[in-house]
Amino acid sequence: MSRDALPVITPAALDPAALDPRLTTRLEATDRPAILLSPDYRVLAANAAYREHYGAEALRPGHDRCYAVSHGYPSPCDQNGETCPLAASRESREPARVFHVHHGPEGPEHVDVELRPLLDEDGAPVAYIELIRPLVAVSARSEGFIGRSPAFRRAVELMHRVAPSPLPVLLLGESGSGKELAAGAVHAESAQAGGPFVPVECSGLSATLFESQLFGHERGAFTGAHARKTGLVEAAAGGTLFLDEIGDVPLEQQVKLLRLLESGTFRRVGGTEQHRADFRLICATHRDLERMVTDGAFRRDLYYRIAAFPIRMPALRERGPADIVLLAEAFLARRAPHLALSSAAAERLGRWPFPGNVRELRNVIDRAILLCDGPGIEPRHLPFGPAPTTAPPADWPWGDAVIPLDRVERLYLDWAKARFDGDRRALASALGLSERTLYRRLERLARAPDPEIPPPGPRGVASDPPST
Repeated sequence: MSRDALPVITPAALDPAALDPRLTTRLEATDRPAILLSPDYRVLAANAAYREHYGAEALRPGHDRCYAVSHGYPSPCDQNGETCPLAASRESREPARVFHVHHGPEGPEHVDVELRPLLDEDGAPVAYIELIRPLVAVSARSEGFIGRSPAFRRAVELMHRVAPSPLPVLLLGESGSGKELAAGAVHAESAQAGGPFVPVECSGLSATLFESQLFGHERGAFTGAHARKTGLVEAAAGGTLFLDEIGDVPLEQQVKLLRLLESGTFRRVGGTEQHRADFRLICATHRDLERMVTDGAFRRDLYYRIAAFPIRMPALRERGPADIVLLAEAFLARRAPHLALSSAAAERLGRWPFPGNVRELRNVIDRAILLCDGPGIEPRHLPFGPAPTTAPPADWPWGDAVIPLDRVERLYLDWAKARFDGDRRALASALGLSERTLYRRLERLARAPDPEIPPPGPRGVASDPPST
């Protein structure tokens, strides 16, 4: 948005008791919840949509600070580990946009926050309009797709940004990390939200069955085809087609899927008539598709068709103890609201690595509910003991030796590539590099000779090089 120029506004015009009508007019010009903020974070006014969604009975215009109202913080967001849109906009004099967890009418909720500065004729900010859009498909309390950790919020931000566009989305991450819930959230925020959400489980389908499931078949197309069958592509018309575990699609069927995506048309099995497809595509996989492309197990052209906007869903262990406990409490509230999670049980849950991710956590809570006869879940109701207090020895290829840095970089990048579930772009992001920088480093290391590892000396220090 370009600058919102205003005639000169004096400090008196920001008095909530006699607010300049030009400011309140700007505030009421949107149907989204919005508040007017002073440069020192005071909430000066709230529009009708804000009062309807949040209730403004306890809001004290001119006194309450936005960070206290939205988060309960005693100081601005950027002093509490968050990105502060007001601070960013005050510095740039341009709009700022962030994704936060705010206090909502039913508890914490994920919101898309856009801050628009109101500038005077000299370009100086005199006030800010904060526009708030709750993300209907993501809740910080309800069971399912929830969380507050930075890794989870980053994934939510990417989902929310891509949802209104027609771009294909590729969700990457371990099994049980919530990829189908993420796909549903993208669908719910998209222009196709009024249409169907059609998931297709690609694992375990033979080539013939995959084609029939996806495109449908005509009567008599094969033995047992006694009637025409509508495929899932047709069923997804006007909505979203979600191909889960797309890395398992048989290689011989990938070309037909590519033709569908490129031409927007398909034929039923046994049919000759072309039908037009109308759907938004979201794919998901736990596999390393880039490596599969290199190995010839996945078509390169299909990969670039579906990977226009990759989003990596973090594993539960990467999201941290706070998200683990948040999810556990949400599962418990849905299944057994009369039970509470004790602090000792919460601590033990937060320390567990959860290799099965959210699915494993859900099963743990279901089991605990059945074992619990008292008022709350205790550590004895959990199927595992305390997590190890000491980390296992690192699996470094050079043991305890001190080795050349080039060798460390080569071995670490090989290790990271082997263990990272996402594509190279996502790996570069996880390493804090641009994709181009990562590519250049890999190319440089591939051309450079591999330095030898010196034998370890005493106490894990490499032996001195021979004197010359």
